Amino acid sequence: MEAASIHPHPAQGEGMRRTPTQPVGAEPEREALWKPADPAPLGLAGFAMTTFVLSMFNANLVSEKGLPVVLSLALAYGGLAQLLAGMWEFRNGNTFGAVAFTSFGAFWLSFWALQVFYAKDIGGNVGHAVGLYLWAWAIFTAYMTVASLRVSAAVAAVFILLTATFILLAIGATGPHTTVTHWGGYLGLATAAVAWYASFAGVTNSTFGRTILPTVPLTHR
Repeated sequence: MEAASIHPHPAQGEGMRRTPTQPVGAEPEREALWKPADPAPLGLAGFAMTTFVLSMFNANLVSEKGLPVVLSLALAYGGLAQLLAGMWEFRNGNTFGAVAFTSFGAFWLSFWALQVFYAKDIGGNVGHAVGLYLWAWAIFTAYMTVASLRVSAAVAAVFILLTATFILLAIGATGPHTTVTHWGGYLGLATAAVAWYASFAGVTNSTFGRTILPTVPLTHR
């Protein structure tokens, strides 16, 4: 069955196989009896929804007066839920998923804190400060894109699109170039759509116990 996870390693269930030295009838280790759920669909869903809503504003498709609605998602779903997914990926031994979900969960929490507490205290050119913030995230996302090329085509597409989104938003903020920010918003919508697909594939394939929606694994064993 095709892996629908963000995990680049063999399935957890492989650890439950009896070793050649284990006596017949011996109880398997307690650790091997516990098989955690895959946290990747949750992390991807939290990222996708928050990115979608913010990108609607960046693309100027809805009135900017409603922008505070993003903050609740940034705190609860894109932030806390995705951060938890990252912690659970650490438990699964998945370095890529742990770093990705924990980092982007922290991104949304920092975005929420910036808007609620600190943006009003930025002196001088606010655009340059926000642009620096976005450029830093573009760099992080770019090197995570390299690692994503060993996960799946769906996950790699998310990171490629997200890197381009951060770059456009950084340019738009530093300028300021409103049109470039709008382009970044449209690219953000595409990023959210692909992330939602990857989440949908993960939860659907897991529930049905077979591949319903392909993610095209890129890991070679």
